[in-house]
Amino acid sequence: MEVYPSKAGTPSNFFVVNHARANTTIEQFVLDPSQPTTAVHVRTLISPYFVSPNSVALTSPTSFYVSNDHLMTRRLPSPFGKILPVIESVGALPFSWLAHVTLNPDGTLEHKFVAFGVPFANGVAVSHDGSQVALSSTSQSEVFFYDRDQSTNDLKYTRSVPVPFLPDNIMYDDDGALVVTGHPHFPSLIEVAANKTGAISPSWAVSLRPISETTYIKSTRDFAKRPYDQRAPLSASSIAPAALTHEVETLFQSDGTVFGTSTTTLVDVRTGTLYMSGLYEEGMLICSPRKAVPGKGSA
Repeated sequence: MEVYPSKAGTPSNFFVVNHARANTTIEQFVLDPSQPTTAVHVRTLISPYFVSPNSVALTSPTSFYVSNDHLMTRRLPSPFGKILPVIESVGALPFSWLAHVTLNPDGTLEHKFVAFGVPFANGVAVSHDGSQVALSSTSQSEVFFYDRDQSTNDLKYTRSVPVPFLPDNIMYDDDGALVVTGHPHFPSLIEVAANKTGAISPSWAVSLRPISETTYIKSTRDFAKRPYDQRAPLSASSIAPAALTHEVETLFQSDGTVFGTSTTTLVDVRTGTLYMSGLYEEGMLICSPRKAVPGKGSA
């Protein structure tokens, strides 16, 4: 789901991926800031190219990127629907893709493929200046970055950054860092999804902040082996190699007892407040910076 920012208090569009039983659609709503708890349904978007839509990132009030996470889905006839999607996921087969969709005034859709060969394409986000697109590859435990042609919405792959978990949704914060949330332990996530008694699944969110292009790197081999994320209880550097282009830092980490099945994280850079939702959690986790105690400083 993504909402286009309201301009001067005017209503704005937002789009939601609807995983219906028969087929997956994308639903368009209008949200009025004067009535923020009420959304008015406008239309259902249907396309033969919506094989398995997962995430949307708006490029205008009526256009967006949409990831399709699988080519082979559970809607295939038995036994293929039970077997092939699992093989595609676990085998990290590069069968999924990213597309750009434009909604015309008459309700018709223009669909364009912009990135192929992604293993389990999941969360997608557009940078605030519109020049870059990020796409999480769940099966690869990586985030792919693309340069974006803002006149055509075409993409050019530039780099990937490894993360220490299976990345799900992603979002740029107002400082330009990419916030990535995901699942550190897939078997426990399956147990929670199966409603197994006592099952919990850990959570992890990190920020990916670009390293300045003026940074001098004497040896790329040594730089890639450097320790990083040292303040986290479990450092990301113990799992994923360091990236040459981004600093990776843990924002939140839990074994699942505090908050589990993390799927999306938003960070308010003005207040430092973190908001997290869980795939199978009730409610939302809200973390605020610890206030300084007079005479003791901050912790």
